[in-house]
Amino acid sequence: MRICVTLFCAFLLSTLALGQAHSPKRNKVPDSETAVKIAELVLIHVYGKKQIASEEPFTAMLSGDVWTVFGTLHCPDGKGGTTTYCLGGAAEVRISKARGRILSISHTK
Repeated sequence: MRICVTLFCAFLLSTLALGQAHSPKRNKVPDSETAVKIAELVLIHVYGKKQIASEEPFTAMLSGDVWTVFGTLHCPDGKGGTTTYCLGGAAEVRISKARGRILSISHTK
């Protein structure tokens, strides 16, 4: 009887250990909306809410397994409005689609 209990416990423990080692492949950042939300939170922490709000809307593009999220530059158009066709810089964040890790943060000038 002890042998049966010992074998059962060993089988149960090995099954549990193998079950934990396998995890299905899931994307932590499945779409552009999620990528933008993550990027905005990180950018606000680094550059401040006012600066990041001035660069909305943010756009996300997927290339391979990396989301690149970048802000929109707004400049005076000389007629009292603004334009996005100008020299300057905006925030950019690169995020791993599979792991959800921030790969890089930058702000061009």
